[in-house]
Amino acid sequence: MSDYHAVLVFDGDCPFCSAAASALRRLPGVGAVAWNDDAAQAFLAAQFDETPFALVLADSGTERVYVGREAARELCERAGMPALVQDVVGDNYESIADAIRTVTGVDRDPDPYHGVYPLADDARDRFDALAGSAGHTAKVRR
Repeated sequence: MSDYHAVLVFDGDCPFCSAAASALRRLPGVGAVAWNDDAAQAFLAAQFDETPFALVLADSGTERVYVGREAARELCERAGMPALVQDVVGDNYESIADAIRTVTGVDRDPDPYHGVYPLADDARDRFDALAGSAGHTAKVRR
């Protein structure tokens, strides 16, 4: 059993995303794992019947999965950022992601997944492995 009730799945090839994930690991109960990690791939396949390349925050406590702009908005809220920042980040998620990809040279576009989903039964069964992988990832896997 892991200490994490929520796990962020992020683009481990993006330097900005990796830095943000490292900062979010300081939030109590929140871990992070790169998208290409085996446990992340298995979790995504169980949740969505495919492995969307997207920012994902899975929370076993609330039994919700936040994706894309909603994941960014939820992370801002959990980090204690003002509502205005949460709204700016959420409303401008695609523009911010485009700018980051341009600056960092990452050329893969995220899949158009956004929203809040109930945690699927099959994904719930894989959450502990996902959280365990986040707990053992001292550095971002590339």
